[in-house]
Amino acid sequence: MKAVSARMTRGLNIGSHILASDNSGARIVKIVGVKHGKSRKGRYITAKVGDWIKVSVRAGNPEMKGKVFDAVLIRQKKPFLRKTGERIAFTDNAAVLLKDEKGNPKGTQVKGAIPREVQERWKEVAKLAQFIV
Repeated sequence: MKAVSARMTRGLNIGSHILASDNSGARIVKIVGVKHGKSRKGRYITAKVGDWIKVSVRAGNPEMKGKVFDAVLIRQKKPFLRKTGERIAFTDNAAVLLKDEKGNPKGTQVKGAIPREVQERWKEVAKLAQFIV
């Protein structure tokens, strides 16, 4: 995966419930894994903005409930630092479900803002976003 131009803060643990911020049919998802993530020995891996994660659908369409999908974390409440010195934090934790490993989103629109760091790594997700911060 491409590196992002910010100092990302470890934001969400495995087991965290977050919003699905697209129109794929899921509403609440639970983080079950972080793909290509790194961690210290003996420490649980955590997800940051722009990470490729595995999620299990907890609420939403009945046929999607309990299924596991790939997703991209697009917002986190924990602030992270940009190279310009500004700190970015959002009011919620949110993800976008992916259709395939190439990064194509499952839904056709992304609700809410996404940071510029997600746009650098996931161009297909950024195309569907309402606005970029």
